[in-house]
Amino acid sequence: MVFALAPTAASEGYRLDAYDTIGSTNAQALESARAGDPGKLWVVSNDQQSGRGRRGRAWLSPPGNLAATLLVVADFELRLAATLGFVAGLALADALDAVVPKGRISIGVDGGSGEGRNRFELKWPNDVLASGAKLAGILLESSLLENGRFAVAVGIGANVVAYPQDLPYPAISLKALGANCDAETVFLALSDAWNENARLWSDGHGLAAIRRRWLERAAGIGSEVAVRIDGNVVRGTFETIDEDCRFVIRDQNGSALTIAAGDVHFGAVASAAAV
Repeated sequence: MVFALAPTAASEGYRLDAYDTIGSTNAQALESARAGDPGKLWVVSNDQQSGRGRRGRAWLSPPGNLAATLLVVADFELRLAATLGFVAGLALADALDAVVPKGRISIGVDGGSGEGRNRFELKWPNDVLASGAKLAGILLESSLLENGRFAVAVGIGANVVAYPQDLPYPAISLKALGANCDAETVFLALSDAWNENARLWSDGHGLAAIRRRWLERAAGIGSEVAVRIDGNVVRGTFETIDEDCRFVIRDQNGSALTIAAGDVHFGAVASAAAV
């Protein structure tokens, strides 16, 4: 199978730039923007060799995994750009629901029963989980353009056939879950699901609806959490995300803390002294 856009995406003016091998889909998307691309461009590959994660970390993506970036050239306010990560998380979770046969239900980050839970959960701010393990990550990068507009690369990396095993947190792949699908199939569903969620988001006007949908899939609400912020660790109970999609926890003194950026850990990882 080759990469292709869903008919719904093509009808909305989205375009596709597919590569057999690529250094970084985010880098390629931003390069296209600086060369004058108007946006609504998907850059995809199933062999990304120089992927990046948050805070400059490497994102390992062996052949067969999905690396996809949507280039958005924006007219909306720059402060809204970060909320595109929540649109991306919902779109990927919806896509996975569409392509992965039912029969495996997430047991959640606390190790409890998964009955009635989403099979694919969202971990603030940018991960998709399955059975409490990281299945996919999202990275947003932006660049100011000469015309005063700005470009946002919405990068999505999904572990389709393989996952790293030397991480301080659990990870998993679709193949390890028993799902028999490839990166091209996942992308086809993703391009369709993005269309629906982006329409709901509506340049930020529908952020409240995105927030509600995200909370319905949120991992770890009510659980012990540790958030690493610039080398410091804040602990508490995950309560919600606020109207701007910032992380809200209740600390041991009963105070609500609102966090705009940080690394979040639940359960046993949150309890570990190394966190």
